[in-house]
Amino acid sequence: MNLAVDTKPWYREPWPWILMAGPAIVVVGGIALMWVAATTTDGLVTEDYYKQGMTINAKLAREQRAAALDLQATLDITPDGAIRLLLTGDARPATLRLRLAHPTRAGLDRAVPLVRGDDGAYSGRTEPLPRSRWLVIVETDEWRLPTVETLGAAAGVHIIGGAR
Repeated sequence: MNLAVDTKPWYREPWPWILMAGPAIVVVGGIALMWVAATTTDGLVTEDYYKQGMTINAKLAREQRAAALDLQATLDITPDGAIRLLLTGDARPATLRLRLAHPTRAGLDRAVPLVRGDDGAYSGRTEPLPRSRWLVIVETDEWRLPTVETLGAAAGVHIIGGAR
């Protein structure tokens, strides 16, 4: 009785390759995650968390000052980055600061000075905002409007002093 046995080398069989595919995918994924971790920064971690905590009372006092002045603002940011802000209330400074803060990536934050025009509206310009969540902060050294959240280009964002 002569049985013919088909003997192929191991690398011509499918099962060794199927069994090696899982660990190979894990190794490649691990290398990719190590690369991402090494080349990006963690925007959620701050080194001066204690100092930031100490400034909370100062921020609250400035927001209370904005409420006492009965300040309200309407902000329009066009898709091309043009900014127009109408401020009502008992304060008319020559310039304002507009901060557009990304909630998780500090590297995307922007600070834009706004200058009052002849019509009483404040204007400025920034790079176009990517569609993402943004924290909008309008302030001077004396007062600060409460932070509001918006997505990308903002049209008609209304900010009321003292509102939370």
